[in-house]
Amino acid sequence: MKVLAAALVLLAFPASAWADATLVTRELPVGGERTLASVTAPERFNLVGLHWKGPGSLALRTRDASGWSVWRTVVAESDEAPDRGTDELRRLRGWHLGAPLWTGESSRLEVRVRGRVTRLRASYVWSPEEPLGRTLQMAGSPAIITRKAWGANEKIRRDDPVIAKTLTTALVHHTVGAEPATPAQSAAIVRGIYVYHVRGNGWDDIGYNFLVDRFGQVFEGRYGGIERNVVGAHAQGFNTGSVGIALIGNFASRLETPAARSALVRLLAWRLDVAHVDPLSSAPVVSGGNPKYRKGVPLFLRAVSGHRDTGFTTCPGRVYGELRSLASSTAGLGLPKLYAPEVEGGLGQFVSFSARLSTALPWLVTITDPAGKQVASGSGFGTTVRWTWDARFAALPGYRWRISAGVAVRPATGTLGAAGRPAVIEGLAAEPSGFTPNGDGRTDTTSITFQLSRRSPVRIELQTEQGVLIALLQSGSRPAGRNTFVWNGAGMPDGRYRIMVAVAAAGREVTAATNVLVSRTLSNFGIVPKAISPNGDGRADALTASFTLSVPAFAQLTVRRGSVQVVSVLDSFVAAGPQAVLWPGGVRDGTYSVALTVTDSTGPVKQLLPVRVDRVKPKLKVVNRRPLRVSLSEPAHVTFVADGVATTIWRPRAGVFTVVLGRGAVRLEAFAEDPAANVGPRVRLR
Repeated sequence: MKVLAAALVLLAFPASAWADATLVTRELPVGGERTLASVTAPERFNLVGLHWKGPGSLALRTRDASGWSVWRTVVAESDEAPDRGTDELRRLRGWHLGAPLWTGESSRLEVRVRGRVTRLRASYVWSPEEPLGRTLQMAGSPAIITRKAWGANEKIRRDDPVIAKTLTTALVHHTVGAEPATPAQSAAIVRGIYVYHVRGNGWDDIGYNFLVDRFGQVFEGRYGGIERNVVGAHAQGFNTGSVGIALIGNFASRLETPAARSALVRLLAWRLDVAHVDPLSSAPVVSGGNPKYRKGVPLFLRAVSGHRDTGFTTCPGRVYGELRSLASSTAGLGLPKLYAPEVEGGLGQFVSFSARLSTALPWLVTITDPAGKQVASGSGFGTTVRWTWDARFAALPGYRWRISAGVAVRPATGTLGAAGRPAVIEGLAAEPSGFTPNGDGRTDTTSITFQLSRRSPVRIELQTEQGVLIALLQSGSRPAGRNTFVWNGAGMPDGRYRIMVAVAAAGREVTAATNVLVSRTLSNFGIVPKAISPNGDGRADALTASFTLSVPAFAQLTVRRGSVQVVSVLDSFVAAGPQAVLWPGGVRDGTYSVALTVTDSTGPVKQLLPVRVDRVKPKLKVVNRRPLRVSLSEPAHVTFVADGVATTIWRPRAGVFTVVLGRGAVRLEAFAEDPAANVGPRVRLR
């Protein structure tokens, strides 16, 4: 028995995709102007970044299996950073932040110091190369590899994204590090930059909004939505109102590949069209403050600009000389388009609408009231849109406007007047709405979920069913999006309650409420077995559902397939105490749920357990003799009998696996038994 157990080895399951990039930071010794000794990394790394204090400069080289790399100057990201006054920038104030350098798999680092450096530390990143997930493609956009597809670890991201009102400029960067050798390596580089920016630099997220590699792949960068004006951390003082696009690699002495150029043009054409920006235009901007342009300095930026236009940098290298050509190619792609929509005036007065079209087309401006009914419109033909609406008698806020020019043109839309009562709480619900806090491990708590439109201070109260305050369950700031609060009913007697969520919004309080029921009548609901085969062979032919009632109550036990009831097993008043109900099956094979609803004087509570009906015997089949490979038709326990000695293993999924024998066996047989006690035919393997 023991010998065979050691002799059989099954194929390992595939590793989960997108193993997280890891970062280890180490303080390095410094002392004057000298080359540091070779430093062994705490573990293997393929991306490294240096942080230092003092006016000196650095160069580094790394060692891999083939030897030492060439010396590379460490570029300080002096203004490729978050804006001044943000928490992102404060976390590493006073440090020079070196650009992350992709090194390939390496084990040692050597640093050369020039000038005075008082502190130095290295961040070693290991970012494994993993398969890419699916891409996202929207109308007019290139295929975009989403954060989920390239494996972003959303748990390390800080704070909610900041969204700018408008976007006027696309700023082109390069990442300075090496170019990827494969498409999968591009994703590893993006993951490495992400973890370095967040855990190394202390930023909220990756600094760029998009990244483009030499193969023409486009990666989603900073979280918040690819069509939204997410404020990045790529051009200090000019992050608001710009989209940062980084070419992966160092283009100080060469140009991007044709594939990268084509992808960059498609990305620029789509993203600027979303913002209704003419790629050949320029716009006035005001610096938020950086080493080159102090706060409040005005300047004009082209719609397609380079990082060097906003700071002391040569970024994006030679690609900077290509920007006018890139802008021209961008302007000619995806026509016709609508540019620069503007609205002047407001409710209670005359409102003027204007825009520009890339070619003469029939255009239409429509106005709808807060109820969605169209109340006014204006139309014309040409390249210029101009129309004025008499809004002197439009008192209610929430009117919407739309400028369109046919189905081929992306329309511009907006709202006139602030919404009267902001719907900042949506989808409030308790799941389950009735729960049983008795410690049996089933429905012991209820999850209160709701959606917030933006980060807000939230108060969660427990009230009587009539709305009288009983207790404050939680108070504090909660982020935008889906929120969950778990309540265990501690200290509360059985009864009906109300959970109220209150949010402060625009100087007023918005509330929402949902009802919950606490009942400890039901406990210890279970089914045996969890899979049945009602075929009359005496093995797992029927299912027994058991439960306990603390007081007499009405009980309903049903079998469901999805949301549809298939069989009613029990529908009657049941006495207090332990109960057992037999269900003989009698339905088609498939996956079902056994639903128990118990109703006492408080109200109903429901619990569900999955069950599988399966009359099909599992099958084993020899696929190959040498090496010995066997296929299994469904998840099952597989028993191997070698010269009369049996060993059983569990295979959690169907498919082919390899059997490796540690010693010879004159006779080797195997058979499978599934969770429904169906036993397949015995197969001779040797």
